[in-house]
Amino acid sequence: MYRLLSALAICLLLPATALADPARVHIDETLVQFVNAFNGGDGAAVAALYSEDAELLPPDSAPVRGRQAIQDFWQGAIDAGITMESLGAVEVEAHGSMAAEVGAFVLKVPGENGQTTSVAGKYIVVWRRDGHTWRLHRDIWNTN
Repeated sequence: MYRLLSALAICLLLPATALADPARVHIDETLVQFVNAFNGGDGAAVAALYSEDAELLPPDSAPVRGRQAIQDFWQGAIDAGITMESLGAVEVEAHGSMAAEVGAFVLKVPGENGQTTSVAGKYIVVWRRDGHTWRLHRDIWNTN
């Protein structure tokens, strides 16, 4: 009985992230890295978060395959003046070495006369575990 109460007390004192799904914790951390790299103007750092054979599936466009092409794609968006206001997982479901994430984003897109417009959207990412690291593997999105 003492062990059970001790275990319960320890669980109640742990932060919620310690009890959370490890895949979800890593994915949430990676999304912060994504936003920081994107808003920092570093397309290479964004692309490094993807698997070697990753694919972007942008709206109204052909698939973008491989890290170098993904780097070029995101660097083009960065160079166009787009910034990421928010990016976050709504749902993550992991099974073995794969995980599916549904999320939402808000971008700031430059317009005429220096004005920016907020554009909201949603996405699905298939993640693949590479050793101890989860990497974006398939990434599709569209605006609301």
